[in-house]
Amino acid sequence: MEFIDYVIIATYFLVSIGIALYYSKRASKSSEEFFLSGRNLPWYLAGLSMVATTFAADTPLAVTELVWKNGISGNWVWWNFAFGGVLTVFFFAKLWRRAGIMTEVEFAEIRYAGKPAKFLRGFKAIYLGLFMNVIIIGWVNSAMISVLTGIFGVPPEDVILYVFLCMGLVAVYSALSGLWGVVVTDAFQFILAMSACIILAMIVINSPEIGGIEGLKTKLPPSAFEFFPNLGDSPVEGAKIFSLSIFSFFAFIGIQWWASWYPGAEPGGGGYIAQRMMSAKNEKHSIFATLFFQGAHYALRPWPWILAALAAVVLYPELNASNSKNGYIMLINDFMPVGLKGLMLAAFFAAYMSTVATQLNWGTSYIVNDFYKRFLQPGKTEKQYVVASKVVTILLMIVSAFVTLYIDRISGAWEFIIECGAGLGLVLILRWYWWRINAWSEISGMATPFILLPVVRYLGIPFPDSLYVLVFGTTFVWLVVTFMTKPEPDEILLSFYDKVRPDGKLWDKIRIKGGFPPMPTMIKYQFLGWLSGVVTIYSLLFGSGSLIFGDLANALIYGVFVILGITGVVFTLNKMTGTNKSHA
Repeated sequence: MEFIDYVIIATYFLVSIGIALYYSKRASKSSEEFFLSGRNLPWYLAGLSMVATTFAADTPLAVTELVWKNGISGNWVWWNFAFGGVLTVFFFAKLWRRAGIMTEVEFAEIRYAGKPAKFLRGFKAIYLGLFMNVIIIGWVNSAMISVLTGIFGVPPEDVILYVFLCMGLVAVYSALSGLWGVVVTDAFQFILAMSACIILAMIVINSPEIGGIEGLKTKLPPSAFEFFPNLGDSPVEGAKIFSLSIFSFFAFIGIQWWASWYPGAEPGGGGYIAQRMMSAKNEKHSIFATLFFQGAHYALRPWPWILAALAAVVLYPELNASNSKNGYIMLINDFMPVGLKGLMLAAFFAAYMSTVATQLNWGTSYIVNDFYKRFLQPGKTEKQYVVASKVVTILLMIVSAFVTLYIDRISGAWEFIIECGAGLGLVLILRWYWWRINAWSEISGMATPFILLPVVRYLGIPFPDSLYVLVFGTTFVWLVVTFMTKPEPDEILLSFYDKVRPDGKLWDKIRIKGGFPPMPTMIKYQFLGWLSGVVTIYSLLFGSGSLIFGDLANALIYGVFVILGITGVVFTLNKMTGTNKSHA
């Protein structure tokens, strides 16, 4: 690190602070401005913010670890979520925007009634907004500490103060500027972070040690470049192919994406993704923002990380299962010249800050809107709620810093979170489209996996095979609970239907009872859009990869499917946005 590197990093921080100060006055108008940008976000800002939030400081490191263990195909552990992400685009983005609520957990009291609805809203506000949120921020802090430790070659205790100061800065600009400042800085931070990652990949791949793409291909086994897992063989490590039983692969492709809750990939949308959809200017902007996010997140963004990871496997044979993710940091130290190293470190700060800023704003929205305002201090002025939001943002930062001190490395945490939410996903989907779902359905769907998980552990069933027991066991329980408990009162169901107008036959009983006229059904077009979107994203992902690795024949085939998929997506969007002009 030279003087110019520090100048670049300082410039990055000054620009981020300047954006926050610019939007500070606007955020103080009301809690809706603070948490939802006045419901006036254009699709490109909302979409960029979603993509930036899911790019944390440890994301390139995690991809490096996946590629070291299982080659390119190892990324299927998160690529499979694209199925659910595209489902959110065509089935749920418009409904979240139409609901007119402040947060995802506020949904509980427009869809359900009585004490169960109150409990569900209050519990989720604290569980997600405080408990889960500070764990995620602590995890992100821990990753940033690892990055700085690797780059500067010093012990963690020598850099932890700088990470906490950075988080403090994020908390201040989030408290000052609200969601407007968060999303605009997200856009700036994402462009900076991805540009640096692309530059690193290009420098490393074209270095004499690698010798370009052809040189990379000669230095690794062909299995490292396979896009799909090998079904049936035992897994091997060191950039080999991802090997799964057919039973396990179906758990990823056929179950996980719709059945399990996971932050940022909730079935039907949720969390900060729902926050961005509800912040959009209208339904059309909500749909386009979510579609842009899915395409950028799954199809375009991974390749610079994957290429760098493959190079790290070649360059650092001393890496092993416990430290393979450090290969990305080693590339920065060894290949980024003066100036660009500062840019790369600024990029890591950008990735880190975009994630933490969203987590702070989103978590604060739950605590203030769904707990403080709903249960502790109802009926206060908007000014008081904005002040409370700023205070809670700072307090969340302090609690997260404390939690960070007790987080070393969370091995397999994503598997644990998926298992703890296994089976809940179908409730989160059907609560929009089936009137019979009630609060007890969702409560039992949340509780059952925690009861079944110790049984799965005792039986020694590994992930992802454990999803079969957890998903089908949880689904059986919440279905039984649903039919053993009373439906929600007619008045709450009629109010929800009148406000949201969910499509499909499963609301016909309520529609007829309320005297609502039939609506033109969009279900068949939505399924076409979903299928077309999935084809587009995976074809774009694998077509880009084929082009990068010089496989022109497959690139052409994937290109044809990209064109067919885009045609189906455009046709669907025209049908959806043209038919629902009253809501758009």
